[in-house]
Amino acid sequence: MTDADAALAGVEPWVTASDAHGEFLGCWYAEHGPVGRAYVLRSFDDDAELAAERARAAASRHPFGAGDHLTDLSMAGFAPFPFVPRVRPGRFGRIYEIRDYHLVPGGLPATIDGWRQRLPGRHLVDPITVVMYALDGPARIVHIWPFDSLDQRVEVRRDLVATHRWPPPGGPEHIIEADSIMAWPAAFSPLA
Repeated sequence: MTDADAALAGVEPWVTASDAHGEFLGCWYAEHGPVGRAYVLRSFDDDAELAAERARAAASRHPFGAGDHLTDLSMAGFAPFPFVPRVRPGRFGRIYEIRDYHLVPGGLPATIDGWRQRLPGRHLVDPITVVMYALDGPARIVHIWPFDSLDQRVEVRRDLVATHRWPPPGGPEHIIEADSIMAWPAAFSPLA
């Protein structure tokens, strides 16, 4: 296992460098789930900007400034659901749940429709950071939600399920597999 702190130390200089593309939105490290893994969220204006940043990482001997501490690198392109507000940096929670759903082929339209129906009500109780769908690879959605504590996350979810406000209609039927990671914002993360 690598030194996660040493690997994280290179992320901020990498994403804020003069030749970096996109807007840096957040960086988290996992403590529940794959321990030692870092997650970086950025926004790009267009496909060309995204491609340029991917090329910058591919051409670097030390992508994300992680040096020898980087043992694996995966980058994926996502688009936010069309009705979700733009991600804005700020302090929203001490921990974040990053949940990744692999969907059945063709399951994305019904999933988006279900979220369109339920998210406004849930957002009043439990504001979301983002829910987005994969632009490449298998059909997937990822959502990121801030919480003050692990206990708050359990209580909110339990209440929403008990009162039939969550999950979205049609959602569970289209999920093949779900992974949930609890992650803490890095000290330099714009989302904290």
